[in-house]
Amino acid sequence: MKDQHGRKIDYMRISVTDRCNLRCLYCMPKEGIESVLHEDILTFEEIIRVVEAAAKIGIQKIKITGGEPLVRKGIVDLIKRLKNIQGIEQVTLTTNGVLLKDVVKELLEAGLDAINISLDTLNRIKYQRITRKDKLEEVLLGIEKAVALGIKVKINCVPMKEFNEADLVDIAAFAKNRKIDVRFIELMPIGLGKSFQLITYQDVKEKLEKIYGRSQSSDIVLGNGPAKYYNFKDFQGSIGFISAITNEFCEECNRIRMTAEGDLKLCLHYNKGIALRPLLRNDINKEELQKILEEAIYIKPRNHCFLQPSSNDLENKNMVQIGG
Repeated sequence: MKDQHGRKIDYMRISVTDRCNLRCLYCMPKEGIESVLHEDILTFEEIIRVVEAAAKIGIQKIKITGGEPLVRKGIVDLIKRLKNIQGIEQVTLTTNGVLLKDVVKELLEAGLDAINISLDTLNRIKYQRITRKDKLEEVLLGIEKAVALGIKVKINCVPMKEFNEADLVDIAAFAKNRKIDVRFIELMPIGLGKSFQLITYQDVKEKLEKIYGRSQSSDIVLGNGPAKYYNFKDFQGSIGFISAITNEFCEECNRIRMTAEGDLKLCLHYNKGIALRPLLRNDINKEELQKILEEAIYIKPRNHCFLQPSSNDLENKNMVQIGG
């Protein structure tokens, strides 16, 4: 369906947990957060009900996120069930990759279409500093196994002046040496992300071109999100940039989000949304749920307010609580 601004909304990101096995500096405090009670997290049955209703009004693509979605038991079965919903054409997953090597074959067999893996450095010491865990080897093994099995893999990297500015060329090499697309995502001022300094996509692009030569803009669509892709000579994959801060792409936004607690978020940066969990647990019927989703999507905000820090509507939660 289309919202009031004429945008086609066909993509839904669903967080299945607020728990994570890493403690990334820009996402979660060192001591972690107070986890949501188990009974306050949507059950898989409730998620299925929401997606079935969403599919009826035009949602075609689902992204499973967290926290870290692979820490939730039964995630493989959920993906299989989502793939079987009429109208859902694609189900993908975003993960930090720590647990991937042990479950990627099952995910592929369940019908998962692609995997996005968050990775900000290939330097073990820096990885420990950013994530507060020594898990880089596990992540790299997961990437290799996923590629070997033939599932589509993308690497997501958040460039930050304080931590990984010198490592971006090495991350980009994944796209040079393998059929992997690498995306550099500008750090968004949400939660703990406000404490760090982003590196703009222009600066990253300039760094890469100094090493790999001039890039050429690509018109090929390589995913469901707003990344703009570029090709470098002799690269097997592409380099993408998601520049929410320096190059607002809200006019092309095609997504909605649902938190693990069942709050429907129409824009990542606003704290307003629709609480679906109480409705689901009061046995709302399919038609009513579909109508609520339809009405909510229609009033989706025109654009984010990242550059208006005084706004009363800003989201104050950390990304792990919202869904990456």
